[in-house]
Amino acid sequence: MRTLVSGASGFLGSALVARLHAEGHDVHRLVRSAPTGTDVLIDLDKRRVDDARLPGGLGAIDAVFHLMGEPIRPTRWGPSKRERLRSSRIASTDLLARALAQHGTPRSVLVCASAIGIYGDRGDEILDEDSAGGEGFLADLCRSWECAADPARAAGVRVVHLRTGLVLGRGGGLLAAQLPAFRLGLGARLGSGQQWNSWIALEDEIGAMLHAMTCEQLSGPCNIVAPVPVRNRELTDAIAAAIQRRAFLAVPTVAIEAAIGRRNAHEFALASQRVLPKRLVATGFRYRAGELEAALRLAIGEPSAGFGSR
Repeated sequence: MRTLVSGASGFLGSALVARLHAEGHDVHRLVRSAPTGTDVLIDLDKRRVDDARLPGGLGAIDAVFHLMGEPIRPTRWGPSKRERLRSSRIASTDLLARALAQHGTPRSVLVCASAIGIYGDRGDEILDEDSAGGEGFLADLCRSWECAADPARAAGVRVVHLRTGLVLGRGGGLLAAQLPAFRLGLGARLGSGQQWNSWIALEDEIGAMLHAMTCEQLSGPCNIVAPVPVRNRELTDAIAAAIQRRAFLAVPTVAIEAAIGRRNAHEFALASQRVLPKRLVATGFRYRAGELEAALRLAIGEPSAGFGSR
């Protein structure tokens, strides 16, 4: 298939591009500056998508993976950061969706990043794609992000929203941020550690993206998480055990609030999201690492020989 990928140099994008190449797909990049080769330029300031370098233009593309967005990190966010978080996701998705509506074909699919942050902080409630959205900045951001793809959907393009959880893999995501502390014996649960964390192995994240590309029955929101969410204390203990350490410590809630702000603390670091992958499972997706121990073994142990099958 002919594919177009935004965010191709990021943690998820680079792994996706490698998998697409490995499976023999034709890969092109959607970039925000300095296009080369057959890149497609997306210019948010001028509100245009320039596909002149791409033979056949957007009409020749079978699948678009839109992973572009300002990084979300556990820090304090001022007004300018919040605006970048919004515009890099909502404006780019709207612009790309309108371009696909105008130049794409009904056979095209838009696989667009989203996040389980759309559910907000929900305690022990079990959540799937039919659950209502939550409250807060991240929930509102994800809702607007998904709605921004409406022009493509209205034009007959199949749109899948990847509501991704915590991704466990080499070179980025949760483990890149936390492993150095764990290796020093400073791994710690966050707050009470009772909050639910919904996670997925990087190999399964990429497999789910390709499943979304090829499974014509799949459209709309899709939770990209493993079938077994765990509490934060369980995740903390499992990461420590994977590198033969112990995790005795806890970061008090008040310390997290002081470090990144009360709102960010409770929407991000301390949010409880017990999310299940109802639509992935219903459409036949098969996990390579559906259990936490297996996912950490892939992420921390010896390099895997290849990605898991779908």
